[in-house]
Amino acid sequence: MIETKNEEGDASRKKFLKLGAIGGVAIAVAGSLGILKAFSKEEKPVTGKKVKLLSPEGKIVEVDSSYINPELPDIPLNIRQGAPGKKFVMVIDLSRCKNAGKCKKACSKMHYLPPERSFIKIEKMQDAETTSPYWMPTPCFHCDNPPCVKVCPVDATFKLTDGTVGIDNERCIGCRFCMAACPYSARVFNWSEDLYKMSEDELKAIKPHHQCSSHVKGTVEKCDFCPSHAQKGILPDCVTACPNGVFYFGDEMEDTVSNGDETVRLSTLLKEKAAYRYLEHLGTKPRLYYLPPANRIFPFEDKTEEKTEGVEHKQG
Repeated sequence: MIETKNEEGDASRKKFLKLGAIGGVAIAVAGSLGILKAFSKEEKPVTGKKVKLLSPEGKIVEVDSSYINPELPDIPLNIRQGAPGKKFVMVIDLSRCKNAGKCKKACSKMHYLPPERSFIKIEKMQDAETTSPYWMPTPCFHCDNPPCVKVCPVDATFKLTDGTVGIDNERCIGCRFCMAACPYSARVFNWSEDLYKMSEDELKAIKPHHQCSSHVKGTVEKCDFCPSHAQKGILPDCVTACPNGVFYFGDEMEDTVSNGDETVRLSTLLKEKAAYRYLEHLGTKPRLYYLPPANRIFPFEDKTEEKTEGVEHKQG
């Protein structure tokens, strides 16, 4: 099993979750302050500064700042720096996607996940009752104006200089504010270490690599644009695994993207193919563009075994 484990950090997160559950009940009855003080560490005095968090039951609670960040490790500066002079970007051509699922399997393998836990979702979309449905892959959108970063109370999620958004899972306390703030539902919560058990043969097939999101029970995870590949000019595995060239990835600064078979100018591709950014009106400025599902190379097929791959959505 591949995991990153910090016993002190794990204990702190468990304590927070317990406090969050108690706090949610206390707010509904008579306020949480008196109850929360009962769990205060003597060597860590109450600061009086309140921080709003999300409890395991989905309720907003207030806790003293001394509870949520007791023994966080110092973060080396290079963890929060990106590849110098790079601005990574992804383009997804919806006219090419037939829900083959190869991108999901490759993503899972790259990040030591079982197939059902891929960071990529493939949604069945239909813009109107009179239009044809289509498949829409949705990894993390790596927004330039990320709401997930703004709501994190412990600075566990951050924007890198190369455009990607990362997560420090040793700092994350599992409050899930970032999950609630993300309009794309791109983040997942690691409920159990058992989810990441893999056979020895599966582990041998994976080459160790740096990640912006690692597996720590009780924390949030997501797609990280495969930084160890991107910084070396290597395409993410989801791009190269797709048999239909759906995913393009590259550097906005160089104005080039590639799907493995062809390399094109990013600016030309976006203009000629009428690219758009999903939920543009929210102002998140995602670094992921979509090409409309026009002149599709495959007819839409909704096979029985594929229905579990995505959930039907209608755009407003």
